[in-house]
Amino acid sequence: MKLIVGLGNPGKQYEKTRHNIGFEVIDELANQLSIPLNQSKFKGLFGIGFHNSEKVVLLKPLTYMNLSGESIRAIMDYYQIDVDDFVVIYDDLDLPVGKIRLRQKGSAGGHNGIKSTVAHLGTQEFNRIRIGIDRPKNGMKVPDYVLGRFHEDELALTEEAVQKSAEACKTWLEKPFLQVMNEFNQ
Repeated sequence: MKLIVGLGNPGKQYEKTRHNIGFEVIDELANQLSIPLNQSKFKGLFGIGFHNSEKVVLLKPLTYMNLSGESIRAIMDYYQIDVDDFVVIYDDLDLPVGKIRLRQKGSAGGHNGIKSTVAHLGTQEFNRIRIGIDRPKNGMKVPDYVLGRFHEDELALTEEAVQKSAEACKTWLEKPFLQVMNEFNQ
């Protein structure tokens, strides 16, 4: 069984914001894999289905970003999912808009959702897909920036990143994550 988690914040006011791009990937995967996100438990919204013969859980934690690890830990414990069978997708200020980067370990880099995930899993060694949102310009504060929406000229890049991230997740359902990293970190 594989667990794919996209980070974001619940609520209409946060839809399509930079911080919610992880949720967008989960929505795309739910559509592509025909896995409805129709279950509410473990402080999250999730769905379970299959891709080929692999059982897949898609999760959107509804704890707000800073507490994402609570939802992730709860679902991993319940379904006895090993950390190697888990990938988390989230926004990254240190990558240009639309760029994706896959990694198997690393620090939280200031991302509160990843800080919470590391704290609840007790390790920094887990699969992740980072999606670039760039850094704020003109002295804008980071919280205001990440909770803002993408600019018109960034929408094509972000849509491409969502598609590419979804494709990387589907590839991971069939191949080892290291191999997926080699394919998608171009």
